[in-house]
Amino acid sequence: MLVHLAVNNYAIVEHLELELSSGMTVITGETGAGKSIMLDALALTLGDRADSGAVRPGTDKADILATFDISQIPEARAWLDDRDLNSTDQQVILRRVITAEGRSRGYINGSPCPQQDLKALGEMLIDIHSQHEHQSLLKPDTHRRLLDDYTGSTDLARQVHLAAQRCKQTEQALKQASEKGNEQTSRLQLLTYQLEELDNLSLQEGELEELENDQRQLANAGEIMQSCQHVINLCSENDSGSVLHALTISQQRLAAFRNSHHSLEEADGMLASAQIQIEEAVGELTRYLDHFEADPERQQQVEERLGAIYDLARKHKVNPDQLPVLQQQLIDELESMQRQDADAERLAEELVAYREHYHQLAHDLSDKRKEGATRLEEAVTREIQQLGMPGGRVQVQLSAHDAQSCLPHGMENVELLVSANPGQPAKPLAKVASGGELSRISLGIQVSTAQTSRVPTLVFDEVDVGIGGPTAEIVGNLLRQLGAHGQVLTVTHLPQVAAQGHQHLFVRKEQGKESTSTRIDNLDKDGRVHEVARMLGGIDLTDESLAHARKLLSAV
Repeated sequence: MLVHLAVNNYAIVEHLELELSSGMTVITGETGAGKSIMLDALALTLGDRADSGAVRPGTDKADILATFDISQIPEARAWLDDRDLNSTDQQVILRRVITAEGRSRGYINGSPCPQQDLKALGEMLIDIHSQHEHQSLLKPDTHRRLLDDYTGSTDLARQVHLAAQRCKQTEQALKQASEKGNEQTSRLQLLTYQLEELDNLSLQEGELEELENDQRQLANAGEIMQSCQHVINLCSENDSGSVLHALTISQQRLAAFRNSHHSLEEADGMLASAQIQIEEAVGELTRYLDHFEADPERQQQVEERLGAIYDLARKHKVNPDQLPVLQQQLIDELESMQRQDADAERLAEELVAYREHYHQLAHDLSDKRKEGATRLEEAVTREIQQLGMPGGRVQVQLSAHDAQSCLPHGMENVELLVSANPGQPAKPLAKVASGGELSRISLGIQVSTAQTSRVPTLVFDEVDVGIGGPTAEIVGNLLRQLGAHGQVLTVTHLPQVAAQGHQHLFVRKEQGKESTSTRIDNLDKDGRVHEVARMLGGIDLTDESLAHARKLLSAV
């Protein structure tokens, strides 16, 4: 529960520090004194949005600190443990700092934290009901949330919502995959045909270069044979004028002078070496000619093979040597398309499983809603009949959706219907309830749902607007009963409600020469008598109003 609240430089509050206890605490004060300021400040520590307007004029920042006893809230302790934020004294301190420039910082037990963490933890600590909820009751979304909270199905409803999102995302992915698959059908056919052509061509590594060499050789076969024979003739077969004959004659001419001069000896050696090399060259050419055969058939085969390669390269607008690269690219693209087809099949299978999971959760949620709707109807009807609507009746209508759909809020719409008078059919709140009736229905719902709340601290901010007379005393009694099981804070303008509190805080305005500030006093017994009397009879207290106040307080 909330045990301490400190507010500094927030709105018209300069400094405020409160110690709070269990039970029902009432907050009263004159109009315009700022009764709701304390609750607004508290809401900031729970993650509400803030702006620079929250900072007291003339100061640089607002600083709000709320301390909660969490010894009886295991969910909150577990949440803090998971984030290494727990303290050893079974308390948690939430702090919010807002600067005059509009920047905001949040802290949990002194550690900086994002706003969503304050909100997540705050939902386990405190539940705030305001008079503005009257209008939210006109929205079916609020009705569904109330029923799910009442039946303890909030987490299950969240799971249904997540399951529906997963189904929707998978449906969209499958649709995109299917549409893409339809678009790629013609491309798939073309790829298959092109790869079949390349497979049939079966171009091997290095084959193109070898074929082009063979082509050049086969195309020049006659010229090669003629040239080789001519070289052989020049070198050896012409006895009178061949190169070998000339070398032999040259060596014979120098033989007589071989030992007379060193240079002549070297020249003679060179001629002998040249003769050996030419003889070897002639032998190599002779052996080549002996094994050389002109092969017109082979030449035709090479020409046809090269033609097929060149034609396919021109068809794909690539160089012939790039055909293997092109083939691998086409294979990769085909495999990618086949993977997409496999992905579509996988998505289809996943969608079946996700839908089955969704419907299991949604059926469980529907069962809880059906069972809880009757209990909520009875509870709220009982409360509003106590709150000045003796013939009133509330009905929770569940309207089923298409059973095959995966809708985020489950398999049915939830709507609260009301009959304000006996014998009248139940109709939507917006068509039946007046402003005063809507306030009573709202309070009846809040009281009914608060009784099943796991949150130990409940805050009611002027929820009794539009209620008066004998009903006000019943309202106070209901809130006091809630306070007996935990902690209730209520801002009220009704003396009958104020008299029911276990603790009474009085909000007043202090006006200085240059500024106005808000003060909150914890009233003692006499202070309570005077405040309840003021609420009964106005500023001028009379013996009658004081006596009436004492009577109200003594009746508790």
